[in-house]
Amino acid sequence: MTTVSVSNFRDRIADLGNKAAYAGERISVENHHKPFFAVVPIEDLLLLEYLEDKMDLEMARAALKRGDFVSWEEAKKELDL
Repeated sequence: MTTVSVSNFRDRIADLGNKAAYAGERISVENHHKPFFAVVPIEDLLLLEYLEDKMDLEMARAALKRGDFVSWEEAKKELDL
C-alpha cells in the first residue's frame, strides 16, 4: 500500500487515481502523519459494501429470531414520522 500526505495526494491525484483504478493499488492519505482517508480500487469498495450488506442481513435475521423488533407503525411513532 502506498502512503502519501494530503499535499502530495493533491499534486498527484490523477496518477494515484490511476494506480488504484488500473493497478489495484490501495492509497492511504495522511494528514499531519495520521491516517486521514484512503483511495481504493472500486472492486475493494464493492466487496466491502457486499460484506456490510451481508452482516446487516445476518443481524436483522438474528433480531427477528429473538423477537427484537417493533412494528413499522411503532417505529414511525417513536421517530415522529
